[in-house]
Amino acid sequence: MIRSQLVLILSLAFGVLLAAEPGSTMPDRQSVITRASVWTPTDVARMDIKAGAPDPTGFPFRSTIHCTHLDRSLSGRSPKFACELNEGDELKVKYGGTNGEVFAEVAATRLLWALGFGADRMYPVRVICKGCPRELNGNETGVAGEFVFDPAVVERKMPGSEFAEEEGWAWEELDLVNEAAGGALRAHRDALKLLAVFMQHTDSKPQQQRLVCVDGGDDEHDCANPLMMLNDVGLTFGRANTFNLNAKAGMNLAEWSRTPVWKDADGCVGNLPKSFTGTLNNPVISEAGRHFLATLLAQLSDQQLRDLFSVARVTLRPRDPRNPRLGFPAVEEWVQAFHRKRDEIATRQCE
Repeated sequence: MIRSQLVLILSLAFGVLLAAEPGSTMPDRQSVITRASVWTPTDVARMDIKAGAPDPTGFPFRSTIHCTHLDRSLSGRSPKFACELNEGDELKVKYGGTNGEVFAEVAATRLLWALGFGADRMYPVRVICKGCPRELNGNETGVAGEFVFDPAVVERKMPGSEFAEEEGWAWEELDLVNEAAGGALRAHRDALKLLAVFMQHTDSKPQQQRLVCVDGGDDEHDCANPLMMLNDVGLTFGRANTFNLNAKAGMNLAEWSRTPVWKDADGCVGNLPKSFTGTLNNPVISEAGRHFLATLLAQLSDQQLRDLFSVARVTLRPRDPRNPRLGFPAVEEWVQAFHRKRDEIATRQCE
């Protein structure tokens, strides 16, 4: 513990020195993290979770999208492909009823956004792809070279430019944020950690988090308003596991509903064991962080929760994808599971 704290202190000091180097025009990554936020004040009770964040490039619920397949190599193990909507407008399409990310990433991003944390925009759609390879296993439309993918989701990035593109951030770097430098309060940072536990965000490698310059700027210019956000939250609303197994970790009601928020009967260690790729491991949560998240979650109405799970189309995902005989859940079952887990946070005392 002492050694890790010393490393953090030295890293922070080194970052500040680099940022202050005379003649430097490029903000140091560490200095940007030092003053990063993680949360923006939000009127939680008024957020339209079904519609999602206002975005002129977004898509209404269950829209049909026509696009042309692009020969791109996309990272990750879940089924996905690149598709061009219009010239220069490239979409990433995740698809498939057996792909938990199609459902979980919608629910997780809408929840993050509604509570005031950074999130990309995920839209549940029906995709008709021209030129998609037959090997992607879409359904034929009857038109030569066209295939339908449903259920599917497409992504629009949260506005802002990415600092140190593709580098991401590890969860221990949240401890380098400095309130005195204008960075996020510990209560906000711990609330984000606890929300990751609540959702069971298992694949927490650095690439799954993003450092964004909200008001423009990038690694060649000033990053005036840095934000640390979650980038890929497809393996959530299940149970965290060593190998980030999709069927267990992504929108699995049976696993999520029986996974406690807290590691122990008392104390405030979040129950999120680190996966083999992960950087978040059973985080210790302060009372300020617990109370802050509890207050945000309490503002969500039952109708907002129904909207959350309806827009995620949870009724298309078996209660436990590994055991289809358990059948498909109703939206209300997910709402009740959310209530129970929210109560676990509300009734715990951390100090």
